Amino acid sequence: MVKKKNGLKDLPHKKLTLGQRAADKLTQVAGSWGFIFSVLIFIAVWVALNITAFIGRWDPWPFILLNLFLSCLAALQAPVILMSQNRSNEKDRRRVEYDYIIDRKTHHELQEIKKELKLMKRLLRK
Repeated sequence: MVKKKNGLKDLPHKKLTLGQRAADKLTQVAGSWGFIFSVLIFIAVWVALNITAFIGRWDPWPFILLNLFLSCLAALQAPVILMSQNRSNEKDRRRVEYDYIIDRKTHHELQEIKKELKLMKRLLRK
């Protein structure tokens, strides 16, 4: 399938797998300021509630459970973000190949036009 963008034909798009779509979506969410602020607010609320808890603290200092949660989040996010970056690199590589093919065609067409112009000049001089 070829999509048009700004009047130009864009690269053909392959159908994405579930993992690729999930990686792209997670990267969009996890790479945003909204996500960063929400994690910071979550940590602040966690710490505040745990410090001020009157009946038994569920996560004693130095917040081992919170550290485990954040470590698991980082361990799961990192490979998914890398997968998304690899996909982005693959798309960039394909775009460069596509541009190269178009440039070669354009160069060939310009050479043909140049030959025709030289021929027209010769014919007009006669």
